[in-house]
This record gives sequence, structure tokens and C-alpha cells, in this order.
Amino acid sequence: MQHPNLRENLKVAALVEATISKKQGHLSDTGALIINTGTYTGRSPKDRYIVEDDITRDSVDWGKINIPIGADVFDQLHEKTMAYAKDLDEVYVRDAYACASRKYRINIRVYTEYPWQNMFAYNMFLRPDGERITNLMTDEWTIYAFPGVVADPAVHGTRQDNFSIINFSKKTILIGGTAYTGEIKKGIFSVLNYVLPTRRDVLSMHCSANVGTKGDTALFFGLSGTGKTTLSNDPDRRLIGDDEHGWSQANVFNLEGGCYAKVIDLSESKEPQIYKAIKFGALLENIGLKEDGHTPDYEDDSITQNTRVSYPIYHIDNIMYNSRGDLPRNIFFLTCDAFGVLPPISRLTAEQAMYHFISGYTAKIAGTEAGITEPQATFSACFGSPFIPLHPTKYADMLGKKLRDADADGEKINVWLVNTGWTGGGYGEGSRIELAFTRAMIKAALTGELDAVDYVTDPIFGLERPISCPDVPNAMLNPRDTWRNEAQYDTAATKLAELFHKNFAPYAEAANDAIVNAGPE
Repeated sequence: MQHPNLRENLKVAALVEATISKKQGHLSDTGALIINTGTYTGRSPKDRYIVEDDITRDSVDWGKINIPIGADVFDQLHEKTMAYAKDLDEVYVRDAYACASRKYRINIRVYTEYPWQNMFAYNMFLRPDGERITNLMTDEWTIYAFPGVVADPAVHGTRQDNFSIINFSKKTILIGGTAYTGEIKKGIFSVLNYVLPTRRDVLSMHCSANVGTKGDTALFFGLSGTGKTTLSNDPDRRLIGDDEHGWSQANVFNLEGGCYAKVIDLSESKEPQIYKAIKFGALLENIGLKEDGHTPDYEDDSITQNTRVSYPIYHIDNIMYNSRGDLPRNIFFLTCDAFGVLPPISRLTAEQAMYHFISGYTAKIAGTEAGITEPQATFSACFGSPFIPLHPTKYADMLGKKLRDADADGEKINVWLVNTGWTGGGYGEGSRIELAFTRAMIKAALTGELDAVDYVTDPIFGLERPISCPDVPNAMLNPRDTWRNEAQYDTAATKLAELFHKNFAPYAEAANDAIVNAGPE
């Protein structure tokens, strides 16, 4: 980009100063920068497009998630973005990269309209040292994020005036009409979810990862509200990353260099590492404030439920500083089952792991969104369907191969389905499983204590559940036993099983019989 005043790779302090001087933000009581992203306080999946061309035409899984757009429209909006940027007093530039494994590294150059957008890019992507920045000037991927650039649906064929467009041929992402920073992060994640599996033989994953004192790596998959961030931030284990990872033949590595955590109802007692990370250099988005105007009110959802903080990963003390770990020994699929029928922990076969990976189940509860009066099942393929350009079975096949290869090498990988939701009845009748019990079950799985106990198979879901677990009441391990009325449990469990079948039906043709049969009865 040609511009008379490109503000390149500014220090965080300079970006904070610029934000405050432009009256776009102010500091919290702990020194974090507080900003408001405006109209959009979350991603807009229906306005995310991929340019359909010779690279993508026959490989992308087109549909409601991966929406095609013409190269001519991209060119028009790119030209509009360049013209808009020329009239700005200054444009902020950030050189960065993705993938903590040098073998798979992708260089990124980010151009932003606002200084705090540039600070977000600094926080979330991997940061080159001074020696490497010169080498990054030859861009591999370029992001233009200019909220002031809007599309005209009548001219460009977009749904509305905001847009996020990925062009694989030009290695460029255009973001306009929205200042929500998550579009920057998830744009590159979508790119990696295409490039790594198709060109690098690396399984890209929407998960957190940590490492124990013996060097054992664990992965945590889960949608919003399942406890993924809370459970992976363990004081006894070092964090690789909280959201996006690659699984190569050699190791597991972080795709990014920071954390982007939800802070609604955040407390120091439940999530001390995240709480302490919110200091100078952190970016708080759309947060409510207490009367002094500087102290965050984490219970305030008046702007949005999706209150967020971004910070560089080094704000967490207990981390893997190279952002890499050995191949995983345990994988946890987390689900908040508001129907209260799934066991609190189950061990999965390879086929079941692929089935539940493709399903990506959790549930929304009454009160979280307008119109929801009872639990609603939510399925997101591979626990991240808005970001996966390929068909979900492509990622599941890679997972299955890695599990089978590990078995063949005598290095078995345990896969667990963990219900962090309800027990003793569904939402409104039962109670949320206590975090202490969930932590105890995960600890037992990680230490191998669950390897030595007996298991029984659930007759509806076909899941193997342990009959005992240290520091967990035995009765809790069988969800049917926790209900007052077992017939009501059977009805609720059958209903959820039917929802699994309905959700999986579109994928069944592309999945083999063993995977299809690994679902509920």
C-alpha cells in the first residue's frame, strides 16, 4: 500500500497513546486499554465471503458458511479500500506471522484504520523480533481492515454494507464496515484451515492446548460456554495456547501469539490467570464500567454478552515459551449439555471421536438469547464450522488417521467427551456440574487414573463411562441415576439422540459406515 504516512510496527505504548489522543479509548484501573467496536460487537458469519476462482472452485465446501463471491467484486472493494485509505491522515501497519513452527510459518502484513486494531494484531499474531521484521516486508498474506469502507449491496451483491472477504489467489483479506477485531483473527484462522490441511498435511484445530510436568500434551475442544478457556488454564500445566493450533507429524504448535478471551462474569477466583493478564498491553472490548468510569464491570452485558479481552500470551505466567508441545496424549471434547443426559465424562473410540468431532455439540440455555425458553442443541462441525473452508469430513479423516497411527505405534491417544453442563435434570430442573468435579475428572484422565477403572456402555449414546473416579461421587458418573424420574431421563436422552442423527445426516454420505454407526442408537 502506498501512503504518505504509514505508521509501521509501533510499540504498544505508542498505539495506546494514539488511541487515547484520538478519543477512541481510555485506560482501565489496571492499565488495559478500553475501546468500543461500535455497531458490531461480534463476528458477522453471514457476511464472510471467499473468492471463487481456480484455486477454490473445486476444493471449498460452498454453502451458507463458505459463501462465494466473484473476483471482480473483490477487486472493486479492494480499489475502494485503497482510495479510502489514501485520504486518511495515517495508516497503521503491523508485520507479524502465524504458526509457531518455523516449518509452517505464514508471514502477515496488517493495515488498519485505527491504532487499537493494530494493537489487536500485535497481541494476537506471533511477533517477530527486530532481525526478522526486514524479512517480512515481502508479504505472504495481507490484511486490510478499514471499518470506514462499506460495500453497496446493490452494486457488490453483498448481504449488507459490512464484509470480510478472503482471496486465496491474491493472498489477501479485505475487512470493511465493521471494527470488530475478531474478524482479523478469524480471517487468518480460516486461511490456515485451508492451507495447512491441503498443502502442509497439518490438522488445523479450533482448540486450546497445554502441557503437563511430564511433557504430556492435552487438547481441549469446545464451543463458547463449555469451559474450554477455564479448563485449559491450569496452574499445574503450561499453556501452549487458548484457541488455535496445528497438529503436524512432529508436534502441536500454536497458530497465534495471544489470547482472545470472553470476560463476561470473569472473576479472579475462577480464572485467575486471565484476570491477572488484564493489564497494560491488554485490549478490553465493549466492556461495561463501574461508576468511576475506569473499573471494568465484568457482569455488565449492556453492550454485549460477547465482552472480550485480547492480550499477548506472555501476559500469562505459566506458558510454553516456544508455543509448541509434543504430540497429544489426551484430547477432550467439551460440551455443555443443558439437557442433562450425557455422562460427565466418557471415553471414545476412534470412530466415536470422528463422529463427535464432526458433530461439535453443545447447548444454549434459556435466557442467553431472545426467544430461547428451553435448551437448544447447537452443533458446529469440528467445533469451529464458521472458520473451516473444507468439508468437515476432511478434518475428521485427518483426526482419525492420527489416532490410528498412534495406536499402531503403541502411543495410544485417549479421547474423552466431557459434559460440563447439567446433571440431575435439564436446565431449570437439575444443576450445573460443579467445576471442581470436572477438574477432578480431567485430572484423573490426564494422570492415567481412569485407565485402571471399569467402564460400562451407555445404552442410548453408546459411550463408555467409568464407574468410578477419584474425588467424584460414583452416582454422578451415571446421569440416569441423578434424575428423580428415570422415565423422564429416557425421554430427554432419546430426544437428544434424535437431534444428533438429524444434524449428522448431511455428513453421512461423505463418512464411512463405521463413523455413522458410532453415533447414538
